[in-house]
Amino acid sequence: MRAQNIFIVGPMGAGKSTVGRQLADALSYVFKDSDLEIQRRTGVDIPTIFEFEGESGFRARERQVIQDLVAEDRIVLATGGGAVLSAENRQDLAARGVVIYLHCSAEQQYARTARDRSRPLLDTTDPLARLRELMEERDPLYRQVADMVVSTEKRGTGSVVKEIVRRLETEDV
Repeated sequence: MRAQNIFIVGPMGAGKSTVGRQLADALSYVFKDSDLEIQRRTGVDIPTIFEFEGESGFRARERQVIQDLVAEDRIVLATGGGAVLSAENRQDLAARGVVIYLHCSAEQQYARTARDRSRPLLDTTDPLARLRELMEERDPLYRQVADMVVSTEKRGTGSVVKEIVRRLETEDV
């Protein structure tokens, strides 16, 4: 396995943070979450950043955090769902580690995020339609940057982590 770092991309609700934590444990890597790092640095939650700085302000903060984190070694990084919108982020992720796209349907995302009030992009009258729009926009970017695509649709975390570890060991990624 050539990976010094493993970067997880995918939509909200795909399991990036949950899978990332367990994957880091399985590989004896350090787990990092770009959204948690943004919150740690600012001292406020993501919805507050969106409220005061808008999505563009949040994306600028996200860009800086990802730029800093990809320079570390032996980390599993769970990125925010929109991190791939930045060409610079995609370039940094692809250059500094193995990128894993955790994929699941908009319906699965909705089921997993329906009661979560910390997702400003879902603060809309039809969150499922919004998830479908986001997937249509972002799926090509996730696939463009990914070395590996792994489905989390109706799967437990342990099963997903085992698949990733096996594929990291057996595939030329």
